[in-house]
Amino acid sequence: MKKILMLTMLCAIALTGCAQKKDKVLVAYFSATGNTAQLATTLAEATGATLFEVQPTVRYTDADLDWRDQESRSSLAMKDPACRPEIVKNLEDAASYDIIYVGFPVWWGTAPREINTFLESYDFSGKTVILFATSGGSTLDQANSLFKEAYPALVWKDGKVFPQDATVADLQAWVASLQ
Repeated sequence: MKKILMLTMLCAIALTGCAQKKDKVLVAYFSATGNTAQLATTLAEATGATLFEVQPTVRYTDADLDWRDQESRSSLAMKDPACRPEIVKNLEDAASYDIIYVGFPVWWGTAPREINTFLESYDFSGKTVILFATSGGSTLDQANSLFKEAYPALVWKDGKVFPQDATVADLQAWVASLQ
C-alpha cells in the first residue's frame, strides 16, 4: 500500500512539474483619438491579457494631432527620431509579462514616439513583442523593421494593422496564427 501511495505521489509531482506554464500577456497601447483603445480592449478580451494604456503626460489636442501642420506637436515629434515624449510610468511588474502586444495608430509610417518611450522605460529583454495598429491605409512594414533594429534584445513577431471594427474572433484567429 505504501508503494502505491508513493508512486501516486511521485506521478502527481512529475505531472505538475511537466505542466506547461501559461504565458502572462500584456496588451499595451497608445491611442490619441480612441480608435486604438477600442482595438486594444478587444484584443485584451480575445487573449485574456492585462490591458495597459501608454499615456503621454500631456494629452494631445486636436491641434497637436494636425498632421498637415508641420509645427503641430505630433509633426515635430515624428520629424525627430530621437524624440521621446514623456509618459506616465505606472506599469507594475513589467518584467513578469512573457508576451507584450503593443498597439498604436500609424503615424508617418511608423509608431508614435510614445511607443519608443514605453519600450525604453521598462525592461522587456527576451520578451516576445508583437505590434498591432490602426490606420487609414498604412502598413506596419516600416514599424516592424525599425523596432526590430532599434530593440534587438526583444523577441519580435511581425504585427498587423486592423480595422477599427475588428472582432474578438478576428483577433483570436490572428493570435492563433502567431503560434
